[in-house]
This record gives sequence, structure tokens and C-alpha cells, in this order.
Amino acid sequence: MFYLNWNRELYSFIASVRSPRPSQPQIQPTHQRRQDQGNGERRIACRVLLQNELLEQVDTFPYLGSLITEGGECTTEFRTRLNRGQAIGASLQKIWKSRSIPISTKIRLMKALVWLVATYGCESWTLRKNEETRLDAFEMKGLRRILRVSWTAKKTNEWVLNKAGVKRELIDTVKARKLAYYGHTMKKQGSCLIRQGTMPGARRRGRPRTAWMDNIKSWTGLSVEESIRMTEDRDKWRKYVHGMANPRIEDG
Repeated sequence: MFYLNWNRELYSFIASVRSPRPSQPQIQPTHQRRQDQGNGERRIACRVLLQNELLEQVDTFPYLGSLITEGGECTTEFRTRLNRGQAIGASLQKIWKSRSIPISTKIRLMKALVWLVATYGCESWTLRKNEETRLDAFEMKGLRRILRVSWTAKKTNEWVLNKAGVKRELIDTVKARKLAYYGHTMKKQGSCLIRQGTMPGARRRGRPRTAWMDNIKSWTGLSVEESIRMTEDRDKWRKYVHGMANPRIEDG
């Protein structure tokens, strides 16, 4: 009798803590378009039901440390990342102002503590001229903070680089990580299938925006088919990425 009651209690406990089978979300897109507030853009309202509960439609939401926007743009995520890197750099003022730490060590700390935070998820960024300018400014601001050079000192960026004994590396680092990620995904074989296609809908009037793949084609000078064939050779692609990531060092 005791054994039977214990089995019943155990079964009841397991049944009570067993997680219910997750239900598939029901997506009910509507054809009604509503206008966003402030920017004049239009978006499609979509009804997503999960366990008969309507989910709120938002413009942005965080996912795995990155901000996902409704339009698929990386501008918001890019600026957020740089702001977080600036915050980390500002919190290390005692290290930057220390006279007992060599400048070379401070630069290594900046790359390890500040750059890694600022460039988290940079493989998904689409770099335009504005983003490249911001990355250059972010790098130079960090070097000026280490050298304790105020913007009122009227020192050029070349003077700061010569004083620190380094060259610009941040943009090249981002390019290398993005090219490495592209090669990693394109050379997948077997059950992992990489699909290429387009999204439904019509784009705005005017010049098309720079796409993620446009960066790859611009940096490599190759077409999509040529770059995919090159990624099949692991060693060749690795050397190519290394050469693309260090053009200024090799030229110097």
C-alpha cells in the first residue's frame, strides 16, 4: 500500500511540473497599413497570437544582446553599441590617467575591454560611409583619452596616431570579422543549407540602400558566385581575409 501511494504521489508530482507542449504562434497578417509617428514611414500591422494571447507589436526588441528593429536596419544597434563602448571607456578613467601603466598596455586594454563591447555582433552590420566615419571617430576618441589629449588642443589624428605608435585598426577588424563570418556560412555543407533570396514587397523610390552583401562585393571586388567559390578553399579564403583586414599595415 505504501509503495502504491508513493507511486501515485510521484506520478502526480511529475504531471504537475511537466511543462505543457509549446503551442505554435498563429500569425495573422492584415492588409491595413498604419503610419508611424514622426518619421512618416508606413508599416504593416501584424497580429501574432500565442496561446490565444495577442502579442504586442513593437518597433525594436533585444535578442541575444542585439537590438532587432522592425525595418531590419542596423543603425540603431550600431549606435547603441558605440554608446556602450563609450560608457565602458568612461568607467576606466583611473586606468587611462595612470602614469604607471605604459601606453601600449592601455591600448591593449582598450581593445580587449572597450572594442569588444562596441563591436559585439558587428558581423551583421551593414557599413556605409556614415558608419565608417563613426568607427574612425570612436577609435580616435579612445586614443585621445589614453594620451590625455583634449579636443581643444587642436592636435590632428595623424599626430595622435604617431604619438601612440599605432595605425587605424578598428574598421579593418570589423571587416575581417564580417568576411570571416561570410566565409564560415558560405562553406557550410551537408544538412546546413544557406538560402539566398529576396523579401516580398517593394522598396522605396530613389537609390537603393546599401545592403549587407554590398559590403562583401565592395571589399573583395568579386561577384557573389566568385566569392562563394573562393570560400570553398578554407586556406585561400583565410589568407584573403587576412590581407583584406590589414591593408594599411602591409602598405606601410
